[in-house]
Amino acid sequence: MFNGPEIWIIVVVLLVLFGGSQLPKLARSLGEAQKELKKGMKDEASETEQTTEPT
Repeated sequence: MFNGPEIWIIVVVLLVLFGGSQLPKLARSLGEAQKELKKGMKDEASETEQTTEPT
């Protein structure tokens, strides 16, 4: 998807936009959002399975 030079350009742009102190906070919030998304998808899948099972 991205080669070495493109990744470095993205890192530099992020450092300029957010500053070095804000990047760990940004990465932490993205990780938490990803965990919540996976949890929500798993919950939705289990709800779907429960409603499609014959009673």
